[in-house]
Amino acid sequence: MKRTLRQHDLEAYLDEALPAEEMAEIEKQLRRDPALLERLSAVNARRDSGVHTLSEIWRRRRASCPDRREWAAYLLGTLDAAARRYMEIHVREVGCRFCQANLRDLQAQSEEDGTAEESRRRRFFESGVGHLRPRP
Repeated sequence: MKRTLRQHDLEAYLDEALPAEEMAEIEKQLRRDPALLERLSAVNARRDSGVHTLSEIWRRRRASCPDRREWAAYLLGTLDAAARRYMEIHVREVGCRFCQANLRDLQAQSEEDGTAEESRRRRFFESGVGHLRPRP
């Protein structure tokens, strides 16, 4: 699927802000099309020279992305409905890969913590078995 790429597409590619399938497709096009690679180089050079738009700064700084503390609150279910809805739209509909990765990482960490907690409880119980007296 070859499509005409706009500057916005190339900037999103440089920011790794596209779904994996689109990133792979653009990568293929870049390998086959020297003119497109030259366009990408020009976009990158302009960005490196300090020419920025407000939208570029916003995107690069990920100003719309919740931080890890907010994602942890999301997982705990302690957010109000509006904040929760915003975060769901951000990861599901906008498809922010950085926040998706943050969310997956926190979920995995939470699962590991749950497993570790259960293991600690079991070891604690097992270590005290011989020290407990039966009730009369």
